[in-house]
Amino acid sequence: MEIIKLDHITKQYDDGFVALRDINLSIESGKFYSLLGPSGSGKTTILRIIAGFAEPSTGKVYFNGQDITGLDASKRHFNTVFQNYALFPHLNVYENVAFGLKLKRTPEATVREKVKDALHTVRLDGFANREISELSGGQQQRVAIARAIINEPKVLLLDECLSALDKRLRKEMQFELRAIQKKLGITFIFVTHDQEEALAMSDEIFVLNDGQIQQSGSPVAIYDEPVNDFVARFIGDSNILPGEMIKDFEVKFAGKNFECADAGITPGEKVEVVLRPEDLDITAPEKGKVTVQVLSQLFLGDHFEIKATGAGTEWLIHSTNGVKIGQEIGLFFDPEDIHVMRLGETEAEFDARLESYEGDGEGDDE
Repeated sequence: MEIIKLDHITKQYDDGFVALRDINLSIESGKFYSLLGPSGSGKTTILRIIAGFAEPSTGKVYFNGQDITGLDASKRHFNTVFQNYALFPHLNVYENVAFGLKLKRTPEATVREKVKDALHTVRLDGFANREISELSGGQQQRVAIARAIINEPKVLLLDECLSALDKRLRKEMQFELRAIQKKLGITFIFVTHDQEEALAMSDEIFVLNDGQIQQSGSPVAIYDEPVNDFVARFIGDSNILPGEMIKDFEVKFAGKNFECADAGITPGEKVEVVLRPEDLDITAPEKGKVTVQVLSQLFLGDHFEIKATGAGTEWLIHSTNGVKIGQEIGLFFDPEDIHVMRLGETEAEFDARLESYEGDGEGDDE
């Protein structure tokens, strides 16, 4: 069920800067969403407009079908967890978490019970009397989340709230946030510039750049089927090669014709071909679809990152097996590993093309 809708939202500031350009998005109840993009892409502006901290220049914000564009932030059924947590240093954990309920003059017995439940949800049992200064960064973040969820919001907005944590804590908190969201069934909207965070936690991702949504969909769909050069480069590592469509399910790149899984593109049309580095299997030169020479190799713990050159381009390869600098190797990949992008194709055009040729297939599900 749709809980939030942004309808043709544009945000332009007095100095003429356009932060958002005709944004349309739909948020369903009970899911985990990420707004993902580089600095200045507009993701935090979207969050602020949803929260009511900023007004759009044009367009409407809907909550459960009702127009809330001009509604004060305090009257929206949303809570926000900020990047710096915004905890009160002069109050202890209990007092921070209870703050919102006490403002509403909630009976003390009810406050005690709700604080206890909220701290249990974020795994901070026994921390009620701790001072904020005595907590680690991860514990402070849990307090901020407990303070947000105790008011039972319909939507929880999280603005870059893992960015201040070290890598190990950030990984732990990714699991924590996802578990909390699943347990409570609250809609989470999470702002981040970290691709791994978005891919690990989200049901759906909105990828933004230059104030526009470049692509939306599940983490798997966005990773496997980027609609344009920006998404392909921003979401994970990619080999992006110039190519030419020969016909449906056949594309030319690296000087050869290859079977692929894409269709609906005009024969002879110039395209870009994406091959993810982890989809390239190293084999003997005579067994590879492409032959390359190794330029460099880095060991990154769980895999080797290998750079090679051949077939008129440089290649990035991720492999659990190491190679030797200067070695000639073959690269093997399946047709499904090749993703063909039309130059300048929009997400809507990509979706329409995908739907048209999938709908015409002989192997469609009944």
